[in-house]
Amino acid sequence: MRKLKLQMQMSADGFVGGPDGQLDWMTGDMDPEQLKPLMELTNSMDTIVMGRKMADGFTTYWEDVADNQPHNPEHPYAQIFVDTPKIIFSKTVNAVKGRNVTVENGDLVSAINALKQKEGKDIIVYGGAGFVSSLIDHKLIDELFLFVNPVALGAGLRIFKGRTGLKLTRSAAFKNGVVLNEYALL
Repeated sequence: MRKLKLQMQMSADGFVGGPDGQLDWMTGDMDPEQLKPLMELTNSMDTIVMGRKMADGFTTYWEDVADNQPHNPEHPYAQIFVDTPKIIFSKTVNAVKGRNVTVENGDLVSAINALKQKEGKDIIVYGGAGFVSSLIDHKLIDELFLFVNPVALGAGLRIFKGRTGLKLTRSAAFKNGVVLNEYALL
């Protein structure tokens, strides 16, 4: 059975976005060592899932990098993200602009469990916060890859609504102060 893996940036005090969803707090200088687990994670998946609020910015950004920025260090990731099928979960829209995008309006639990049963590589979820919270609440995420940035926000968006059991499976610190903590959801 395929796994659903979460990759997300997080502040040291547990926020995944500022009070209005801001992401300007993320460490901008990438340690080359961070690319190794990112590439492992990217190579382990063949499907991306996300919530509607995350979808527009995600598809627009990566399509622009893939189409117009061949010298950008993120270009290899951009091409993968553009080419990979993306399933956008929404209760309010039936279509979202972008290449290789489909919208899922059905029951979240049933749809994710059906995706996990299909043949293929693992599935990755990138956000947004509300969508990820729903996945966590329903215990649908198998592995969490949390990149903890060396900043405390004091307020913002969280993905954990209450006590959630996690098992640490790996941790790595990078020279830029970011720490990758990999967890299994208990």
